[in-house]
Amino acid sequence: MLFIGGRAGTGKTSVASALHELFSARRVQHAVIEGDYLDMAYPTPWEHGLEEQNLRAIWQNYRALGYRRLVYTNLVSVVQTDQLARAMGDDPKITAVLLDVSDDVMRQRLTLRESGLSLERHLQRNAERRERLESEAPAWVHRVTTDGKTLDQLAAEIVQLIGWLSE
Repeated sequence: MLFIGGRAGTGKTSVASALHELFSARRVQHAVIEGDYLDMAYPTPWEHGLEEQNLRAIWQNYRALGYRRLVYTNLVSVVQTDQLARAMGDDPKITAVLLDVSDDVMRQRLTLRESGLSLERHLQRNAERRERLESEAPAWVHRVTTDGKTLDQLAAEIVQLIGWLSE
């Protein structure tokens, strides 16, 4: 299981898509789940463990079809690896990558996809989230900066960390 975490604008979803393309081209069976959407609701259902329940249900469906590799993106996934792995119902080998980006690049990326109140909320929360992720992510989590790197470069860097192409 590969966890990709990072504050808004670091490139989590884009990197996961680049990994998907790379794995698909090499015929490496895998699944990609965008965890931010597993419990996106109002009012927020976080206290009910909905993300974990939905992950369990989706992963069971993938496992029934023979999937054994999962790329999972979520802002704070790198600090929740144990509970998310438990939710899968098996004992996956875990690699976690915390993406980071400079504030200027983050702002540029967010202004391309967000606007109005959504942009302001993301910008306000991002400094706090960066600090939380850096302080709470375990030392074994790989830190990868996305500034100045193409998606192909980032995917290649992460593939080296997980070794799925050599298995």
